[in-house]
Amino acid sequence: MRFNLIFFILLFYFSIVKLYAGNKCHGNFINPITDICWKCLFPITIGATPVVSGDYPDTKNPSSPIQLCPVGIGYRPAMALGFWEPFAIADVTKEPFCLVNLGGVKLDLGSNYGAGGKEPSGVNQGAFYYVHWYKYPVIYWLNILTSVGCMQTGDMDIAYLTELDPTWDDDETSFILNPEAVLFSSPITQVACASDAISSLRYLPIDALFWCLGSQGGAYPLTGHIFDESSPAQASVLLTQRMDFKLHREGLITDSIGVNTAVCYTYPSAILPKSRYRYQMTNFIADSHSCHPFGQTTLSWESGHLSLKSAKDFGYLIWRKRNCAFL
Repeated sequence: MRFNLIFFILLFYFSIVKLYAGNKCHGNFINPITDICWKCLFPITIGATPVVSGDYPDTKNPSSPIQLCPVGIGYRPAMALGFWEPFAIADVTKEPFCLVNLGGVKLDLGSNYGAGGKEPSGVNQGAFYYVHWYKYPVIYWLNILTSVGCMQTGDMDIAYLTELDPTWDDDETSFILNPEAVLFSSPITQVACASDAISSLRYLPIDALFWCLGSQGGAYPLTGHIFDESSPAQASVLLTQRMDFKLHREGLITDSIGVNTAVCYTYPSAILPKSRYRYQMTNFIADSHSCHPFGQTTLSWESGHLSLKSAKDFGYLIWRKRNCAFL
């Protein structure tokens, strides 16, 4: 980890963040050596050929190992490399400005921020959570890859705080971002999500069912409201995936494509390509031995990774499939 990142964290901690003695906010810093499921980086492919096998299903890769990428008036030769990149971390919490993945500290911005989140009225099992999204270029820090075109660079950064987003706690306002939600509220479209949940158990989720997030529930609305919280773990995973969808809709995340020539660039998408994403728990109890496709049921892993001390504070590491032209 580079010195400027350490300086940033220390400066952030002592000059901005206030640690509350009331223990309303819980969490731990992520140890990149012991808390990350490094086998989730695999499989690694060159073209369509695996050079390092993995335990998890993979997306489509380019058929040719050699790519010619347009550069100005010419082309540059490159190798088509595919791997899974840890690129973001997310907090899911009921406490406004609780930075779960930054040690369980809380931003003290006064009482005028983060007070709008309400439990859904009239629903016994409803809930509301805030989500924070961080840029997390850990591969760059550890110098695992040397090609800039094949990894996220820079420092850790807080990219999004939903407490500052007026659409996160208002389903009607969020309709501006997801007007198509009205098309997928019927029982028929929701029944189709069962096949997505089944697919994510052993394979990848079904991208064509973009309104579904597998066993967690529906993708819409893109807010922090949960209308049927079967468990806090299920709700926190659902909102992590919704946040990923929301950032795609706002054009803040781009993705690579495993097709010849297309691997030379990344592209924006208004719809979350969920088959290209995995998640693993980092807080409150890190799961360093496994990661999961978007939509996979939390029943397969949550036992032993939840804490009575922190029943409403969660942290996740997001893995993204990366197809790139390695120089």
